Amino acid sequence: MKYVNGGDILPPDLLRQLQSYASGMLVYIPAAEKRGWGETTGYRRCLAERNRDIRQLFARGASIGELSDRFCLSVESIRRIVYTKKEDFFMDYACTLTNARQAADRGELEKWIHTYLLTDGDNKPFSDGLKMLDRIYHAPVSFPLSLLTRNTGPEPDMRWKIHPGWFEIHVGQLMDAVKAKADLPPLIVHYWIPEGKPDGEFEMNDGNHRLEAFRRLGVERYHVIFWCTERHEYEQLLERYGQLMA
Repeated sequence: MKYVNGGDILPPDLLRQLQSYASGMLVYIPAAEKRGWGETTGYRRCLAERNRDIRQLFARGASIGELSDRFCLSVESIRRIVYTKKEDFFMDYACTLTNARQAADRGELEKWIHTYLLTDGDNKPFSDGLKMLDRIYHAPVSFPLSLLTRNTGPEPDMRWKIHPGWFEIHVGQLMDAVKAKADLPPLIVHYWIPEGKPDGEFEMNDGNHRLEAFRRLGVERYHVIFWCTERHEYEQLLERYGQLMA
């Protein structure tokens, strides 16, 4: 293993952050996760898309034999494909508001959410939690940001604490992106009614840094994906806040 001086390879801001945690220490940085077979060439994606097409044709009435002839695969291979329970998340995906709205128009909003959380959103636990129950998702709508509250940040009262240096770096990068009119993904917000209370609450699930960047720049509205677990929660959301959605 080769020793490298961090001052020679790290950006100054990142070096200062690391020094606040481990100044003067030897720190092992593990190698990036290796890509799976076929991910670099795109062949794995082609196979996934082919398998999706096979399952769709089978669902529409195509027989195992017809699919075997059409795709030049054995009958056993076709059976494995059409009866598999494996979930494919390959889709026309981009980490943007535009793409999320397009997915909603195609009836694929839930699929977009999980694809985002498993890739750019980097939040597999949240994706796994959403799958535990049937959820109601509302397509991205413009919503007043003043009604939303961060629960992630460096402040003492935050539910999810983040080192102030990292928080500022990330928010600053997002502010630059907003100024450049980047097509940022929508926020994801849970609307729920706590037990024993009549009124629902908003809970920020994804987009806390974006929310802070918007507020510092004076952006009053941005697009939000709302989700609820119970039908009465969703109905209250629309009744009380539907007129604010655009």
